Amino acid sequence: MSGNRLSLGWTGVFLAIAAVASSQVSVTIYNQHFAVVRQLVKLDLKKGLNEISISDITMHLEPDSVILRDPTGRHNLQILEQSYRADPVSEGLLLSLYEGKEIDFLIREDKERIVRGRIIRSGYVPHRAGMLRYGEDYSMRQMAYSTGDMGQPIIEIDGRLRFGLPGLPLFPALSDDAILRPTLQWVLASDRAGALTAELSYVTAGISWDADYNLISPTEGDTVDVIGWVTMDNQTGKSFHDARIKLMAGDVSKIQQPRATGALMRSMDAAESTAAVTEKAFEEYHLYTLPRPVTLLDRQTKQVEFLRAEGVQAQRIYVYDGAKLGTDRYGRYLSDQVIQDRGYGTECNPKVWVMKEFKNSKENHLGIPLPKGRMRFYRKDEDGQLEFTGENVIDHTPKDETIRVAIGDAFDLVGERIQTDFVIDVGRRMMDEALQIKLRNRKEKDTVEIRVVEHLYRWYTWQILQSSVSFKTAPDQVSTTVQAALPFEKVDGRTIEFRVQVPAGQERIINYKVHYTW
Repeated sequence: MSGNRLSLGWTGVFLAIAAVASSQVSVTIYNQHFAVVRQLVKLDLKKGLNEISISDITMHLEPDSVILRDPTGRHNLQILEQSYRADPVSEGLLLSLYEGKEIDFLIREDKERIVRGRIIRSGYVPHRAGMLRYGEDYSMRQMAYSTGDMGQPIIEIDGRLRFGLPGLPLFPALSDDAILRPTLQWVLASDRAGALTAELSYVTAGISWDADYNLISPTEGDTVDVIGWVTMDNQTGKSFHDARIKLMAGDVSKIQQPRATGALMRSMDAAESTAAVTEKAFEEYHLYTLPRPVTLLDRQTKQVEFLRAEGVQAQRIYVYDGAKLGTDRYGRYLSDQVIQDRGYGTECNPKVWVMKEFKNSKENHLGIPLPKGRMRFYRKDEDGQLEFTGENVIDHTPKDETIRVAIGDAFDLVGERIQTDFVIDVGRRMMDEALQIKLRNRKEKDTVEIRVVEHLYRWYTWQILQSSVSFKTAPDQVSTTVQAALPFEKVDGRTIEFRVQVPAGQERIINYKVHYTW
């Protein structure tokens, strides 16, 4: 872009506005709803001081993140001053600039006429960037101004005041320095004249990416075909044409400013996948690079396939986690008297969860870091049609780790959990608790294995004194109860897991006793 020469009030110093053209954009999008934008800008610099304006930027740019540099390192650029003008010309802004002055208003009735009026108050509310920077309280006050009486203009006509505009405001022509979209301005010192291709980098909000996975199972069997999609959403106010796009997966520390919310119209496009998305480790995160330049328009949602794997072994498992427990964000149990509160944890959850479990390994046709996202599961019915069977969210998962996803509750499996004994000796700092878990399989056929997860929430130091499983030899007739020792697996410092085979139409009863000391 080129512009007129302006005097900035420095005696004897005249600034030339540099010609600017931008191209070759690259964007790294983070899954925390922000991105780093890098674009090349061609500058035609004069020796000495130059004033540069760039408006090919996003509406949600963070001004203090801006970096302008010569990527070759050969040109000595010195930024003396940077300004960010984020309030483009609008009717409200112009009204505020003419407060206390008279302008014409066009009134359209039976015939058009023009009246002269003085703007006492514009009713203009400062731009959204101010709301983001100064927080929720500021934002609420500004919203109150805009929706209440403070948001109404006051116009004086013939010595009388009126609320609201009498007609369409007619403003004088705009000055040369008026902006139609957010603009960055610099005062640059250059040691010599000449053309330069500089790199402009900045952080912007209003853009995000998510991973979605579709897993399809055949009519019978435990294999799944996995299709992974990257969904990019651009609400920055800027379109990125033929951009090199990278996606950063991981929990990067980023201070979140309070932000307003609003509904925006979007379009949805599915981008054809002609090459594989590449992945590599970067710092403590993972960086995914799209194989070709992508055009991502403003207010557009676009999808790119990044994963396709067939024949992944995914076992269906049943899990019973019978105790209803509340924990805080750190996983700590919420009761302050967990040890002495006999009733804590005795509320029962009757549902048995259906879960899918598979290994993210090369041997299992995967073996790449999987970014967090939503997994949807489908199975083909007898007619070959896909039926939706459940969905859930996975966290960032490194390669060679096991993924376990809950997709719903089993219809024909029921769990029951009760406390059968509770003895505490506060003086000796010890307690015993006995629990019973009943598992019923109401299916007409098929024996199922149910994994029973028990949280040892009373204290960190514990010992399982005994654990057993019992069942009747002939459930529908006179029968004998059989009891056998039941081993358990220690999942972590306060969790154990029992595995029990439950035949169709039968019940299995687990009894165990745990001893705590503190």
